[in-house]
Amino acid sequence: FLTSLVQSGCAAVIRHAPLKTTSIRSGVVRISAVAGVSVKTGIRESINGPAERRKTKFLAGMGFTRRRWSGMRFRTFLFDLDGTLIEHLPAIHRCYAHTIPKLGYPAPTYQEVKNAIGGGSPRAMGKFVPAERVAEALEIYRAYWHETMLDGVSLMPGAEMILRELKSRGFQTAAFTNKHGPSSRRICDHLSITPWLDAVVGADDTPWLKPEPAFNNYMIEQLDAATTAETTCMVGDSPYDVGAALAGGWGFAGVTTGTHSEAQLREAGATDVYADLPAIARQWDLAGAAP
Repeated sequence: FLTSLVQSGCAAVIRHAPLKTTSIRSGVVRISAVAGVSVKTGIRESINGPAERRKTKFLAGMGFTRRRWSGMRFRTFLFDLDGTLIEHLPAIHRCYAHTIPKLGYPAPTYQEVKNAIGGGSPRAMGKFVPAERVAEALEIYRAYWHETMLDGVSLMPGAEMILRELKSRGFQTAAFTNKHGPSSRRICDHLSITPWLDAVVGADDTPWLKPEPAFNNYMIEQLDAATTAETTCMVGDSPYDVGAALAGGWGFAGVTTGTHSEAQLREAGATDVYADLPAIARQWDLAGAAP
């Protein structure tokens, strides 16, 4: 049955409702619930069915419209770190370039590291060394990382502004990342954005990573008890972030300042993708956004 329609600011969220596609025009798909209500959706999920190898179902709630904030139903905004709130790729590449040659393999290029990261360090390291040597590589990597992680890290343009503006309006904000959790909190302290965040949750805080539903649940548990899926929006730069939004039934807004292109985010299911955080802030009519 129809759980919630967002009245303004975001497209609607539908959960537990039989859905069917009624029309497709210029990339906008309209979904009808059993109750006969049509809503604009914002994220796409590909599923395997017994009769068809792939079907496309559109799940709701992912994008903001150009309406004003009055009546906004979303109260919680979860931000990825690397490539979304912070620029840390030079430091990450430096650590991979330090680590991999020590195991007798060629140092990866900047682009190779950029293509590999996003799903957690063990998965990324497995792109460069055999599986049986990943643990050994991570031991070297993490020791060097702890020594150098603050060298060269910086905020993405608009990061402090968008966090400050959201908090000033009474919304919850959090960092939700596949980056090492203790490192993430240290970096947020270093960049002075911790006061604008209600929580910082990352890898090794739990056994899970995005987009695993259990990790989503843990993230929500760190916030106000009234936080719900229908009032939560994820902001990120990778398919892992899109997947987390899908798994959680959350809204989603993508940026292309990180590891993946607009085309890759749309292929993963996102429909609302922006060049950067200032572009999102302008779309959301935040006061601190430059014209």
